[in-house]
Amino acid sequence: MAANNRRMSGKKGAQVGSGGQRRRGLEGKGPTPPAEMRKGHKKNRLATAKAKQTARRPVPRGRGGKSPSELVVGRNPVVEALRGGVPASTLYVQQFIDNDERVREALQLAAERGGINLMEAPRPELDRMTNGLNHQGLVLQVPPYEYAHPEDLANAAYDDGEDPLIVALDGVTDPRNLGAVVRSVSAFGGHGVVVPERRAAGMTAGAWKTSAGAAARTPVARATNLTRALEAYKKAGITIVGLAADGETEIGELAALSGPVVVVVGSEGKGLSRLVGETCDHRVRIPMPGGAESLNAGVAAGIVLYEAARRRT
Repeated sequence: MAANNRRMSGKKGAQVGSGGQRRRGLEGKGPTPPAEMRKGHKKNRLATAKAKQTARRPVPRGRGGKSPSELVVGRNPVVEALRGGVPASTLYVQQFIDNDERVREALQLAAERGGINLMEAPRPELDRMTNGLNHQGLVLQVPPYEYAHPEDLANAAYDDGEDPLIVALDGVTDPRNLGAVVRSVSAFGGHGVVVPERRAAGMTAGAWKTSAGAAARTPVARATNLTRALEAYKKAGITIVGLAADGETEIGELAALSGPVVVVVGSEGKGLSRLVGETCDHRVRIPMPGGAESLNAGVAAGIVLYEAARRRT
């Protein structure tokens, strides 16, 4: 018995239990969190990027000047503009107008949005306002667009701790192409679009509509001289990449897309102008196995922006 006690006395003390750890280890950990909340998941990265974009400091508008106000004329165009979220200050309605479905919808959309003045005007006044166009009794006034300055786009990106991703348009005159580019820039986390002041598409009602609301959160800057604006970007350490059908490098081979970059897109017919092309650090091409000669500005910009966004995630 004494020997047995000696063996027991060799222990260092009473055994300590698991304290419930084993039991808790067997318990379930609750439902699996959604993909957006799982770190490392693709949807989590996309949600994080979207949240960062939403929280971005707004780019100051107006330093690039203002466009003139615009009138949208006719029942169908007015209704489509209101549906598309085109900014509007006043809806003019002709006195004693035939109250059809389109007129009722225009009035309802304007009332629901709020902030749009409703004005009744005689037909001669609307004729004068529209220079005799067939307004059909409905005229929508679009306020002037306030452009940012090109350097504001890069500054806003750096303030957010990000490398600038900007698209510049050279010779693109179709507002719908501009709207499509704005939409792509917003979708892929870009920081804005630069357009020349002359001989180029501006932020008209058509551009707003094509952007599908992205123009409200993606700034458009206007440059008095596009070449000088690109040179200023270069001095700030930003790489200028021009898209050209005969570019020396394929877009997938360009390492510069992972850093600060301005992508320059020319018109579908003429491509980049000579001076702009000479200013670019790289001239790259998009491989097209199908044999198409060129892509419109909106499609080309979307392809390059996707490639840049893929490398940055």
